[in-house]
Amino acid sequence: MTVDQTGFFQDPPRLRDEWEDDLALRRYLERVLPAEVLAEITPSLAEMGHLAANELYDDAIELDTRAKEPRLVHFDAWGNRVDRIETAPEWSRMGAVSAEKGVVATAYERAHGEWSRVHQFALAYLYAPSSALYSCPLAMTDGAAKTLLVHGDQALIDRAVPRLTSRDPAQAWTSGQWMTERTGGSDVGISETVAVKDGAVWRLSGTKWFTSAVTSQMALTLARPEGNDRGGRGLAMFYVEVRDEADRLNHLRVLRLKDKLGTRQMPTAELALDGTVAHLVGGPSDGTRNITPMLTVTRLWNAVIAGAGMRRTLALSRDYATRRTAFGRRLVDQPLHQATLAWMRVQHEAALQLSFRAVELLGRDEAGIATEQERRILRMLLPIAKLVTGKQAVAVASEGLEAFGGAGYIEDTHLPVLLRDAQVLPIWEGTTNVLSLDTLRALQRDDTLSAYTGEVRRAAALASDARLAVVARDAVRAVEHAEAWLAGGMTGPGIDAVQHGARRFAMTLGRALQAALLCVQAQHDLDRHGDARGVAVARRFAAAGIDLLEEAGAMLAGDAALAADTPLPG
Repeated sequence: MTVDQTGFFQDPPRLRDEWEDDLALRRYLERVLPAEVLAEITPSLAEMGHLAANELYDDAIELDTRAKEPRLVHFDAWGNRVDRIETAPEWSRMGAVSAEKGVVATAYERAHGEWSRVHQFALAYLYAPSSALYSCPLAMTDGAAKTLLVHGDQALIDRAVPRLTSRDPAQAWTSGQWMTERTGGSDVGISETVAVKDGAVWRLSGTKWFTSAVTSQMALTLARPEGNDRGGRGLAMFYVEVRDEADRLNHLRVLRLKDKLGTRQMPTAELALDGTVAHLVGGPSDGTRNITPMLTVTRLWNAVIAGAGMRRTLALSRDYATRRTAFGRRLVDQPLHQATLAWMRVQHEAALQLSFRAVELLGRDEAGIATEQERRILRMLLPIAKLVTGKQAVAVASEGLEAFGGAGYIEDTHLPVLLRDAQVLPIWEGTTNVLSLDTLRALQRDDTLSAYTGEVRRAAALASDARLAVVARDAVRAVEHAEAWLAGGMTGPGIDAVQHGARRFAMTLGRALQAALLCVQAQHDLDRHGDARGVAVARRFAAAGIDLLEEAGAMLAGDAALAADTPLPG
């Protein structure tokens, strides 16, 4: 059959250089880093930006096909149960690059003290959109290394941490995180996995319903030691190596691989544990609290990756707009499409500022120089950053696909993967509602909310330009309203009303800090470069609304009736 090669063919979108083209990242790093640190880390970031637009991106596109998805082989040719997961060579190359370039290791080498986390997450931000979600196992690897170090079991540290933080692909490990069971994901307190003491080790039995990165060499998981009470306090955290020295599975079976909407390149499985050898990490109870360092890191990765995904969608959409002509003009020259691209840019820059502020605070905490107030801000900021950026990422990906018209809906263009993979960001590591309640729990500690509102006020005070001062005032008013709303809800309608509005409360706090930080960046860009694009970003962000709160309890009865589809008395 002859293919018609005459007429018009649309030029597809292209990436150029993900470091040079990302003005928001470069300006942010210029603002926060000491000049000598920025000069030292720039070559590594430039190298990663080039890889992300070229070799890594090519591999990611190759992996975005059904033929390249992981495959589970239950038995070998002789009938032996092997449960071997086969992945594509491109997936292995993703891992090798991440190790060699120090996407995890940089944080633990601490070459730049408190700024090491900023360097590491800048690498991760550039790497992630071209990694085919290899960033997920890296997030859990980072979280596992931190968790083991926090709990101080020297034998486990000596065995695992050098491998988790290695730059040698032949030695580097990744880690899983096995928490979700059939009983539920967010409510881990009803976990059914049982742990039985067996000499110097423990043996775990149960089913893990959703285990990402199941090809990792180790995992941290939760189980209930025999005889412990029910609930989260009765769980303990355990270290598990997936295979033994003979490369046999550690008394576990891979039941099946999940057929997911997105993240299809990454093997996610259901596991049956049947006497799996494990080592206790921390005490024999309070496992949900003991695994908190893992969640601290993975939620932060989630927020940073959300911003990175928005940047990738924006980069492709903007490039396409210069190549696509409709109604006699390029898309990029049409005012309505300009408004769409501008909105996407605003969401991206707001997410970058919020997530990397959390990165800064984590770096200060790990360097031992964070104040008590900064530690309180970090505790509250982590769930807020994750939930706000996760929602933004899905909205931007959806808008991005629409910007391509029908091409955005065709799998062959490798554009739908932007939305398929973004959709997981508000789900794993805690859904939006779960994290909104986590934000309320963080406030149980004295002065946590005042520390957070102080952070917004501090940032807002740095905006001296009159246009930015208006945005900064709106940000401060929003957090002041949030404080009053919470106090009024607790003393008036009560806890149900506060929980009913928890999402709007958390979103308002997040958007207020995003607005204030955008003002800080815009003021820097004005002062340093005479560039008012940051002012336009801050004003556009604020125009969409910062304060999302309603009167506490005002809609509670109506929403309850609507949710249950029951009559509402007039």
